[in-house]
Amino acid sequence: MYGAPEGAGSPGFAGPAVAASVGPAGRGDDEPVADHGAAGRAETAQEAASRGREHGAAAAVSRAVQATAGGPHGGEVAGRPEPDQHTGRYAARAAVGSAETPEPGEGQRPGENARPGEGLGRPREGGQPASAGGRGGDAGRSTGAPVPPQAPPPEPTAPARSAHPPQPGDGEVAARQASGDRLRFIGAATRRIARGIDLDEIVLGLCRATVPTFADAILVYLRDPLPVGDERPTGPVVLRLRRTDRIPEEPDTNGTRLPVLPAQPDLGPAMGGSAAELAEVRPGGPLAEVLRGVRPLFGEAQAARTALPELLGPDTRLPSGHRVVLAPLRGRRRVIGAAVFLRRPDRPAFEPDDLLVAAQLATHTALGVDKAVLYGREAYIADALQRTMLPDSLPQPTGVRLASRYLPAAETARVGGDWYDAIPLPGSRVALVVGDVMGHSMTSAAIMGQLRTTAQTLAGLDLPPQEVLHHLDEQAQRLGSDRMATCLYAVYDPVAHRIIIANAGHPPPVMLHRGGRAEVLRVPPGAPIGVGGVDFEAVELDAPAGATLVLYTDGLVESRIRDVWTGIEQLRERLTETARLTGPNPPPLEPLCDEVLDMLGPGDRDDDIALLAARFDGIAPSDVAYWYLDPKAQTAGQARRLARRALARWGLDELTDQVELLVSEVVTNAVRYAERPVTLRLLRTDVLRCEVGDDVPQLPRLRQARPSDEGGRGLYLVNRMARRWGATRLSMGKVVWFELSMPAGAARG
Repeated sequence: MYGAPEGAGSPGFAGPAVAASVGPAGRGDDEPVADHGAAGRAETAQEAASRGREHGAAAAVSRAVQATAGGPHGGEVAGRPEPDQHTGRYAARAAVGSAETPEPGEGQRPGENARPGEGLGRPREGGQPASAGGRGGDAGRSTGAPVPPQAPPPEPTAPARSAHPPQPGDGEVAARQASGDRLRFIGAATRRIARGIDLDEIVLGLCRATVPTFADAILVYLRDPLPVGDERPTGPVVLRLRRTDRIPEEPDTNGTRLPVLPAQPDLGPAMGGSAAELAEVRPGGPLAEVLRGVRPLFGEAQAARTALPELLGPDTRLPSGHRVVLAPLRGRRRVIGAAVFLRRPDRPAFEPDDLLVAAQLATHTALGVDKAVLYGREAYIADALQRTMLPDSLPQPTGVRLASRYLPAAETARVGGDWYDAIPLPGSRVALVVGDVMGHSMTSAAIMGQLRTTAQTLAGLDLPPQEVLHHLDEQAQRLGSDRMATCLYAVYDPVAHRIIIANAGHPPPVMLHRGGRAEVLRVPPGAPIGVGGVDFEAVELDAPAGATLVLYTDGLVESRIRDVWTGIEQLRERLTETARLTGPNPPPLEPLCDEVLDMLGPGDRDDDIALLAARFDGIAPSDVAYWYLDPKAQTAGQARRLARRALARWGLDELTDQVELLVSEVVTNAVRYAERPVTLRLLRTDVLRCEVGDDVPQLPRLRQARPSDEGGRGLYLVNRMARRWGATRLSMGKVVWFELSMPAGAARG
């Protein structure tokens, strides 16, 4: 896996391994037939043997030749010896300690007790003695002279050869150790890269894993923008320097190197200086060709020498030799960047096997970047879906102030089925809704969106809370058999200071009174939405001015370390403590929501959380004027007189003309088709609001009257003169309303 690339040698790792594979035990089956290093040593030893025969040491030298050549075939394939002035010294070293018992087959038959040296130098056909190799080679081949018979060598004093297999040489051990080190480094580096989830973590993991273990400095370039999935990017390919890392230039006071510095664009003068931050890849240029080739290259390669200035800038100085590696980063579908590994001139250079290490690092990094980009897109879609399902901003209806919070179950899953809503209703009322769909996945968010839309539609029909839950239950059953959700629906009337609540399996709300007392409201629990065939009940309670209603989902009060009712009690205590800090005045809503969420501990975030807080201000009875009017022709004039008296009582005489004109137009349209009494109500808050109700369900529509039409201009006047206006359908008719801004200096009584 970590051998040198095809056609490239590896002097640091592959060479010693091959040389050490030829030992005294002979050549293995998977080893090369010819080893030039071993062959050279064999020929040199044979020359020494031919000279040694003149001194009577032929047998010892022959055994040295056999041991040095690597077995019976060592001399057969040896090439022509090269001149070496140290030939005699290497032969003398080979002869030392070589008087050993020959292996079976070396000049004796199995079972015979041959003396050391028997069978060596025995004459062959042609008068030449057999070589130590056993076939083909002979000790006198280098001289060509006949070899006279030699006297048998003296009896050896060394013990016979051990029966244990030979041990590997130092070169093989070093090669194995280096290969194991590379394996361990790549394993640790890839694990660190794979731990990253987002883009910055993955790139940081690559930098911290390689510096200073593999390289002294690194530059990581990524495409800008990064393509997502199978998208086809348009425009030129631009690489942006995403991160750099390096070993500091100067050691500390103790002479040891400083810890790794954070990312910085300046690599220092010893590492090439500053690199370009942006690099445009020209089609057909040298950098494009290198990136297309995918394989890492040394910086001194011809392709890399022309590509690096295009990537790093023409003024960047790089170390010479095998001290720069350019590795393209290829994702699942296309090249997404490049990494440059550098080593200082005073440090060991890269070896050919290090190209494979760089390829592994580049592959894992590119796949991690692809994963991070896809995950980021999915997280963006989920977050956008969740925020689309939830209201962008809460309305500010008359007589109530609102605040909300939403927390996902985790940063890695920013989508869920919890929702909240506030829906203005006719008569200055407001519907408060909080719900929780089972699960916190994309499916849960989609179901939540459908249920929220259904609740808004039902609220617009002004149905009672229990009827709204009944229709939500039917909608959930239509969506699927396993679509379960809990929901709490409440309607607050600021004029009556009352609230009507219906519950479908949701945790009960908590009421924080003005004096600081927190109370868990007793509401019917009900069955969850989606069960089917269950009736829902509603309860009507007092909602005094200054009180705060807190609606929430079970993620706030339930977790693995506490049950629901324990969490509800902790919520009640937290509200009480927060109210005690502000004394007689109720605490502000926004800080109150933050205090409520602070009750969550490290292990309490098992589910997403929706929180809705409503401060009931109400509308004082003195600021309300309400009348019932019979649908007669004289009703419009009666409505003008009643409105004029109310404005005079409130000191709003400046608005009399506008109010009389607009009330006359709206009441005239109502009494034209109504069969039951018409209602007229004036509300004085921060604005003046007028509401006219009748029993006709058809909503009025603004249209442009023709010059010949005698009617059809009433709503046109309302649209031009009023601050806002609208019409809302009720269960038994409709309400048409308009608002006028209060005059400057007007004060509420």
